[in-house]
Amino acid sequence: MRLLSTGRMAIRLLLCLGVLGVALPAFAQGTDELLPVTQAYQLSADAATLGVLKLHWTIAPDYYLYRGRMKFKAGEGVSLGEAQLPDGEKHHDEYLGDVETYHHGIDASIPYTVAPGTTRLRLSVQYQGCHEVDPKICYPPHTEQLDLPLPEGAGVDTAAAMAPGAGSLSSALKAIGSSAASGIDDAALPPEQAFRFAALAQSPHQLLLHWTMPKGYYLYRDQTTLRLADAPGVSLKPAWPAGVAHHDEHYGDVVVYFGEVELPVTVEGDLAGRTQLKLEASFQGCQQGGLCYPVMNRGVTIDLGSSTAASAIALASTARPPATGDSAGPLQIGLIAALLLALGGGLVLNLMPCVLPVLSIKAVSVLEGGENPATRRSRALFYSAGVLSSFAALGLGILALRGAGDALGWGTQLQQPIVVGVLACVMLAVGLSMSGVVQFGASLGNTGSSLARRAGPAGDFFTGVLAVVVATPCTAPFMGSALAYAFTAPMLSALLVFLMLGIGLALPFLAIGFVPALARLLPKPGRWMETLKQVLAFPMYLTAVWLVWVLANQRGADAVGLVLVAMVLLAMTLWWFERSRSRGAISKLAVAVLAIATLVPMVLLSHVPPPSSTGVTEDGVVAYSPQKLGALRAADTPVFVDMTADWCVTCKANEHTVLNTRRFRDLLERTGAVYMKGDWTDVNPTISAFLAQYNSPGVPLYVVFPKHGGPGRQLSTVLTASMVERALTDAAR
Repeated sequence: MRLLSTGRMAIRLLLCLGVLGVALPAFAQGTDELLPVTQAYQLSADAATLGVLKLHWTIAPDYYLYRGRMKFKAGEGVSLGEAQLPDGEKHHDEYLGDVETYHHGIDASIPYTVAPGTTRLRLSVQYQGCHEVDPKICYPPHTEQLDLPLPEGAGVDTAAAMAPGAGSLSSALKAIGSSAASGIDDAALPPEQAFRFAALAQSPHQLLLHWTMPKGYYLYRDQTTLRLADAPGVSLKPAWPAGVAHHDEHYGDVVVYFGEVELPVTVEGDLAGRTQLKLEASFQGCQQGGLCYPVMNRGVTIDLGSSTAASAIALASTARPPATGDSAGPLQIGLIAALLLALGGGLVLNLMPCVLPVLSIKAVSVLEGGENPATRRSRALFYSAGVLSSFAALGLGILALRGAGDALGWGTQLQQPIVVGVLACVMLAVGLSMSGVVQFGASLGNTGSSLARRAGPAGDFFTGVLAVVVATPCTAPFMGSALAYAFTAPMLSALLVFLMLGIGLALPFLAIGFVPALARLLPKPGRWMETLKQVLAFPMYLTAVWLVWVLANQRGADAVGLVLVAMVLLAMTLWWFERSRSRGAISKLAVAVLAIATLVPMVLLSHVPPPSSTGVTEDGVVAYSPQKLGALRAADTPVFVDMTADWCVTCKANEHTVLNTRRFRDLLERTGAVYMKGDWTDVNPTISAFLAQYNSPGVPLYVVFPKHGGPGRQLSTVLTASMVERALTDAAR
């Protein structure tokens, strides 16, 4: 029995040996089919570009390389930067954990510098990979030694010339020689010309930095650092505008700027006793398809005491070329010029369509004054007081928000639906009063409801207030530069500009009140004036309709329904108020209840969300985005940018007379230009940033970008067809 068992064991052993004898040759044959490591992963290197070593692996089928197992070691006289490797395929390895791998091929680049006199680029490259089908094996780490000739002239002190912080690339290019430079780009400019930098103080706590680059050059956002020298306790807070998304072989996905960029910078901290700031800016940029410049350092001394002019002294830089058009910006005018422009803008504002409905109230008031000089003077003075008080309050509000780090533009209160709804109700109430539905008594005069009273200083004062409120959707000629100056000027100068706007708006009525010769030109009072007042109520109703239309674009049908309910309740309140004059306390209580009910829809209105965007734009119009604008400029396409809003009456007038015409469409086709529109009806930080770049206090803003790069040309706020044609024709050349 034991002998039988032993025999069976011997048979099994022989069978195992037989199987092993067959398997071993098969395994040996499998491993023989594996490629040598240098054939599985064929490495090639290119050192033709000064400062960058380019590596490429060709990976055989069924093989892969580990991203995390690549190592690079510099040889003598060589310093290596961080290797730029693409993202690999992510998976979990049973031995190495979570890894990234490459199949088929991989391109990598390594920035480097060499010591003076170095003529060869020597380094070791280590990598490791595996075979992923049977037989599944992993190669041990493999190291290759590279010994490559450097480009001609690379033995110059490129360690100093190309190191971060070196600001003299032009001298390095001269030292390298024209042959080496032409190997990069024959048109490579010195850094002072490629990246022109300027800085100035708009106010003690607000700086404006500006870079200008020729066509084909771009600036990195995240490679820019700012610091103040000798200013402990003071910090800088930049507000970068939206840039262009760009994939960089060195830095990966980055944001860059082409052409020009303006960077508002808030100065935070105590500036007591300081009249100057010393700004140190470090930044980096590239030429498309060519040279990437080393980090450039610029020192700037900024004078805080004269922020009304270009007071920064930028080393090796030039200031921004002046923009053409109405809004020249705060850097190009002084206080006296701003005051004169404000006076002219206020005068022209009397003729703008947004102010005319309210001026009809004032016209009736002046006519009712008849031939009584004292009455005319009183009404002119109280109206002017209302105008000036409102402009002063607006200016103080802007300064307060600016000091808190926020911003307010001309007309931006109409971005708030609750303000639009309240104004619509006010216009309806004024219209009903002028139509004779209700006559407000003196008891309500001091609250501002006596806008349409037949007499009284309170009515004149609040007519002036209302005129300023409804004037903000309009931007008259001359106003752009004055407002841009005021939005960045010191407090006293800004207030003077706003007050001068008020004087311009009130000046016609002041002249009628105090110049007898003008007063004698007015028609004599009579019964016809009551008819005139009732006729002039209809512009007020149309203004209310327009405001409801603006609200529909901001918050949709739900908001329109709420404001219409509020207007019906308001009309009922005024109707019952008129009937309750001779009634008891219960009737007057009913008026109060109806008035409170009128407020309920307005409260609900503030909670209505914006409607979802459909993404539909007008035919032939491109919705504004910094990325689209950057792409069009990179493609050498002239662009007409229109920043507008539904509540901007000046914008709508320009669209009707110029931009929505067949002549403008033919002009776009003839010049190959793209019409790009940004809608600022609601709050939009991206458009706000664009407005800030051009020192625009609000909309409209029109900028024409030329075909072959360069700064945009800013047009007047009031357009003419010939003006637009000249600008686009020049941009297309």
